[in-house]
Amino acid sequence: MTHPSSPQARAEVAAFLRSRRERLKPAEVGLPTTARRRTPGLRREEVCHLAGVGLAWYTWLEQAREIEVSAHFLDRIAHALKLDATERAHLFTLAHNRPPPIVPGPSLAVTPHLRRMLDAVTGPAYLATASMHVIAWNGALSAVFGDLSAIAPEDRNMLWLVFASPAHRAAIPQWETDARAMLARFRVEFGRHRDDPAFLTLIERLQIASPEFRQWWPDHDVSMRTDRTKRFEVRGVGRMELEQSSFMVEESPDMRLVVYTPVDAPSMRKVELLERRRKERDAQPPSSAHR
Repeated sequence: MTHPSSPQARAEVAAFLRSRRERLKPAEVGLPTTARRRTPGLRREEVCHLAGVGLAWYTWLEQAREIEVSAHFLDRIAHALKLDATERAHLFTLAHNRPPPIVPGPSLAVTPHLRRMLDAVTGPAYLATASMHVIAWNGALSAVFGDLSAIAPEDRNMLWLVFASPAHRAAIPQWETDARAMLARFRVEFGRHRDDPAFLTLIERLQIASPEFRQWWPDHDVSMRTDRTKRFEVRGVGRMELEQSSFMVEESPDMRLVVYTPVDAPSMRKVELLERRRKERDAQPPSSAHR
């Protein structure tokens, strides 16, 4: 048996459970819906009845009290709330029923062989930490999305750029869909690194900078899906479709390689055109811009 180790962790468990209980309709679990029902979703006692657990313990868990809960208890709650595999894993992570995450350290260094691998990728690609902070990228990424070296180091974070950079936001036609998906993926990582200052600082900054982030963060949506097709509107070439794939770097478990692959011939030609233009600009003498 175990319990979350900090008040913040217990608050995350409580908020996540409440969010899932309140969005589950009584009819989905075979309960009648009455006009007199005041609570959105299920009542606590209904969850406990479905799970076969004590009301007091579940109530204390939702109140973020420092109590011990077993894996069996959490599993029954997850089943009663109809959590999917990602949500169930997230609940267990929050409640410390998973091994502790590897502490980021020297393993996040971009080694020469990682740099060569990144440069060998023909499509836009970057290396990022678990908090989506970009630590290295290739020329194709600069060609398509703009050179990240022109952005302040503290802002070189994909979640920050999507929510707080007007230029990056304008390049995403399906912005709300893509932003919500990214936030749900980030929430899973936050569950594993909830005491990491990098996560806490980013969340605090986004709460101030983005009204959408402030609105959606309390929803506690989680998702592990990383392979998805995204559309971008890129200046000079128009719309393109790129498929995003994410890979864990084996020797650095908290590092991710993210690659964008064109899904069709027109998108491929546009990426190649932008990369060719970038190389031509880089090949120009510095003084040529002033002639």
